Formats: sequence, structure tokens, C-alpha cells
Amino acid sequence: MTDLAEDGYDLIVLRLSIAFIRDRARVLRRLAARLREGGVLVIITPVVEHTAPERRNIALDEKELAAITDGFEHVERFDAEGLGVLALRGPAASFSSKEKLRPEPQAVLGAATVVTDVSGRVLLGRSIQGMWELPGGRIETGEAAPAAAVRELAEETGLTADEADAHVITVLHDDRLDVRRITAVVRVTNWNGELGLPEPHRFVRWEWHDLNTLDTLGKIFAPSAQALTAVWPGVLPQLPPVRSYECVTAAPPVHGEPAEAIRLRERMADTVIGKGWAPSPRVHAALRGVPRHRFVPEAPLETAYHDDLAVVTVGESPQTALSSVSAAWLQADMIEQLRLEPGTTVLEVGSGGYNAELLAHVLGEGGRVVTVDIDPYVVHRTRRLCAEAGSGRVTAVLGDGRHGAPPHHVPAGGFGGVIITHNAYDIAPAWREQIAEGARLVVPLEIGGYTRSLTLARRGDVLHTEHWTYCGFVRDRGAAARTAPAVRLADDEVTVRWEDGEPGDAAGLDKALRGPRHELTTDLVTRGAFNFETLQIYAATTLAGFCRLAAPQGSTLVSQQDAAATVTDGSLAYLTHRKVKDAPHPDNRLTEFLIHAYGPAANKLAERFADCVRTWDRKVRESGYPSMTVHPAGTPDEQLPAGDVLDKPSARLVFQWPGRVPGGAQGLHAAGGQRA
Repeated sequence: MTDLAEDGYDLIVLRLSIAFIRDRARVLRRLAARLREGGVLVIITPVVEHTAPERRNIALDEKELAAITDGFEHVERFDAEGLGVLALRGPAASFSSKEKLRPEPQAVLGAATVVTDVSGRVLLGRSIQGMWELPGGRIETGEAAPAAAVRELAEETGLTADEADAHVITVLHDDRLDVRRITAVVRVTNWNGELGLPEPHRFVRWEWHDLNTLDTLGKIFAPSAQALTAVWPGVLPQLPPVRSYECVTAAPPVHGEPAEAIRLRERMADTVIGKGWAPSPRVHAALRGVPRHRFVPEAPLETAYHDDLAVVTVGESPQTALSSVSAAWLQADMIEQLRLEPGTTVLEVGSGGYNAELLAHVLGEGGRVVTVDIDPYVVHRTRRLCAEAGSGRVTAVLGDGRHGAPPHHVPAGGFGGVIITHNAYDIAPAWREQIAEGARLVVPLEIGGYTRSLTLARRGDVLHTEHWTYCGFVRDRGAAARTAPAVRLADDEVTVRWEDGEPGDAAGLDKALRGPRHELTTDLVTRGAFNFETLQIYAATTLAGFCRLAAPQGSTLVSQQDAAATVTDGSLAYLTHRKVKDAPHPDNRLTEFLIHAYGPAANKLAERFADCVRTWDRKVRESGYPSMTVHPAGTPDEQLPAGDVLDKPSARLVFQWPGRVPGGAQGLHAAGGQRA
């Protein structure tokens, strides 16, 4: 239509073509706009009732003709030898809304009102039906959901609130019964008055409840239970699923906590600070200021504020946890190691809410935290709990953290720090690429199956270690997640795992384990409590054929349930220990470290492992962890510094142990093909 005359037309004719136009209303309005005042649009078309059945695809029926005439003030119709002729004048510039016939009732529309007191406890009423429920009820004709929530709150409890303090956070759609329930979950952030019992014919009493006890209350009205878990995901586990339509506009944070939470938070902070995990004032303030219990609402306060306990939020136990809030001391240590500048932006991989809010507190008003998680539930929970009790400076994003943050969340110049909150088998390239030059990546990295939180500073394409911390985390669930190759032996009584690499030659190990055992002392005898965490990493990075051995408790074949081991030439050796002197006081007890070995090469393997332990005892034990650099995968050997090399899928790790000088290629051992 761009070629039509700009000054318009007095007559426009569509002859035998309207049936072939798909968007007729749009085309007719474009043509009508080209008519001069008083002009006419004429449509000539076959009509269905005068057209043979086999040709009716080119004709219009009466409903289609009526649709064409909508939007014109003057319409004339003529018949000419079986054709319909429409003369349309005066394009209208108006519309009217119309109703269909009254529909059959299909749903009950209601509001559930969520109110908490100054201690953060939620209000529930005990109904005469013998169940607990939130204030709420049906939304009346002409009433908005916030207005209904405020009205029901007053009618049922005597408490008053302004509509401005009533925020719809989500709409729940429950199809489980013969009547569909649509429930607006309304969070009231401020209220007044004294709690009463205005409707004794419906409720026995109203009470304030701690969130962590909701799953002990017995019967809870189903819509109320769904509303409670919409506000605090996780407080009522295993509810039947319902559809939830979250509102874009979030409610402001809701303050309120018991005095006991404040006391326990101070105690936790004092303990963490006293043990040296949080030396900086900004981390001190974050530990004292961020309400940890509000990010684990299902947990008792004592559990939430235990300084050395991770709280499982997805999964049934620490052993099967898929997501958790880590121990406070470890969170403090990892944040300290980032050495963050105020006002910067930090990437967190692995969400939960509390750690991100600690970071936001440390960064200050100008700072921002982007947290990425692969689990939609974890992201939803993080967003909801941060909305309830957060700073407003945390952005939770759904995605595989191995790829870092989506590009539009990455600041110019890179993040001021990247922190990984799950065990990582590999160091993803995106973590290095998205971090600013000189900034730090803190990552719990698996090395031979042992986890250490590493602080790595970026210098170009190479990451340099600055700090090591012994720790453990939930495992990665993204694309980089890995199941270690393993071999089960001796009727599943012994399992050997190669945490870095492919399985070694296990042929003959079954027979070897049932044969004679060779025992060799390492000459290492320790007194009292003994820290051998660097020995684990030393053996994993310098010992040929390194693997891990596992056995059930009470095994008659091996003496350790989890041990460092090595497998070569159909033989196996592992590190164990025995008490050589007992004493009432632990400091006076003596323990000897031994090597147990099996198979035709048992003597050679035992001597090699014992020599590894002796070298560690002489040269490494008092020196701590090694220097380590992380290089991109594919870096040629000649471009790597001298050291023991461990290859991961995306990175090459070079360990420089005190007193150890690996000889050229013999110093390399790669995941899947170790050499020493």
C-alpha cells in the first residue's frame, strides 16, 4: 500500500479478492484510511448461499460479511447475479466491549492474608472444623485482592491494615478438586490493633506461630498451606503441586525477629570471629546484621545459628543434600578471601539467599550480587526469601553456573569477585573470563576427591592460588557434574574410585584382595590430634595410579572405610593407621601410619606409597599447601611452570610442592593417564 496516492481516493474497489486476504480487518482499515471524505469502499464477492459447494472456498458466508462491515458507519448491500456487493462509507474510530452469555461458574476466587508479628511469627486461626488457616476468604464483586485481604483480616481477627501495605506476591491455581481454586496470596507488611475473635462461630482462637514449627501443627487448610509455602518455600514440604503466577512487583522486606534470634546471631558471630575466620570489620558487621534464620525458615533457631553446621534446604540429609546453607565459619572465610571492594558486583554460583545477602552487606549500598543456580526451585526460594528479608541488591538467575552469568549481568571490566558454593570438579573457563583482572575466584575444588576451598587471583589467563581451606560442599548438578569411575571388588565389599581420571587396570584385584596382605610402616608416628590434610593433596598430585578406596564399616578385608590408595599392575596399596599407645589424655596417644598392599607388586607399591608419606613428612608437613597455578586447557607442556600437573577438562593445574622438583615430562600426571 505504500505506492497508493498520498492524497487519497474517492472510490476503492475490491473485486473477487476479499476471500483470499488473510488479515481482512487490518487490510480494510488500511484501505479505508486512504478514502477521502465521502469516499466509498466497494467489495464484490461471491456469497456462499449462491455458490456451488465445490467453489465455496472463494465465497464468504453471512458471518464473514458481517465481520467486514464492522467499523463502518454506513453500510449498503446489493445482490448482483449471485454476487454480494458491499458499499462501505465513514470508517469509524471507536469500539465497544461486549459480553457473551453468562458463563457457568468454574472457580472460587479468594485471598489468603499472610501477616507476621514483631518476632516474625505467622498468624493462623484454629477453625471450628479443627484445622489451622490464614485469614482470608472470597473476593467480593468489584473488590481487588489487597482490599479483600485487608477486609478479611479485620473481620476475622480485629487487626487493621492499609491497602497500600497489602501486596499480592503470587496467584495460586489449584485444580485438584471438582471446584477450581484461584487464591491471591497477599503479604501484609504493616498492621495495627489488638488480636481478637470477632467471629467465634467460625474460629476457636488465633495464634502466632514460629515458621519452623508449621510442619508439626497437624491439619492445615489446603489453600493456607499452599499460601504459606508460597511465601516461605520449604516450610511445609511435600505439598501437592499447584500452579503459581508470581507477580512482577515485589513486596518490600518485612522486618521482625525474636530476641532469641538476635542473641544467637551475636553468639554465632562472636564464635566465628573468635576462631579467626572473619578478621575484617565489614564481615563482622555482615555476620551480625544479616538474619540467617530467615533464609532457613524451616530450621530451629539453634540450628540456623550453629557456627559449624550446614543447613540442608533441598534433600533429606547432609549426605544426600542437593542444596544447603553452608556453615557460617566457611561462608565468612570464603567472603574474606575475596577481599571485596565496596560498591563492586560479585557473581555467586549456587544460590540460597543468605550467602548472597552477606556479600551484599559487605559490598554496601552501591554493590550488587548476581547469584546463579541450575535448580528452578532454589532460584525461586532465593528470590522469595531475599524479598522477605533481603537488601534488594541480590539478583537470582536461573542457569547453569558453569557458564557464569548471562552477559547482560556481567559488569564492564568483569566481576569484582566470583564465589562458587558447590563442589567443583573443574574450573570453568567462564569463571576466569568473567572476573576482573586482579580479582579473585573462590572455589571448592575437588583434587583427587578431596575438597579444598581455593582462593585464586586472576593475572591474565592464569589463576594463582593465594589461600587453601579444608572444607566440603554439595556437589555440582550442572553440565559439569561428574560421577567418578569406580570398580567394585570382592563381592562389593571394596570399591576403588578414580576421582581424577579413568579407571586403572583392576584385573586381578579381586584375587589379590583375598590373598596375603603386605604391611609396611611409613615411620610416621604422631602424637594426639594430627592434621594430615596436605598429605591427602600431596599423594593425590604426586603418586602414580592414585585412587580412593572405600569399604563398609566392619569390613574383614580392609581396615579403612575411606582411604588414599594406588593401583598398578593388578596390585593395590592404601594408607591406614593403628594406635600404638593409648592414654587417658588424647595428647599422649600415639598413632602409626602404615601401608597395606595386595597383589604381585604389593612390595613395590607399598614402598612407593611409604616413600611418598616419608617425603611429605620431611619436606611438606610443616610448610603447608603448595603454590598452584591454573592454566587454560590446551596450554602446551613447555609453557607450564615446573611442577606436578593435574589435567581437568577445562584447566591444567600445576602444583609446586616444597622440596620437590619433578623431572620434565615425568613430573606430569593427567586425569585419565597419571604418570610420576
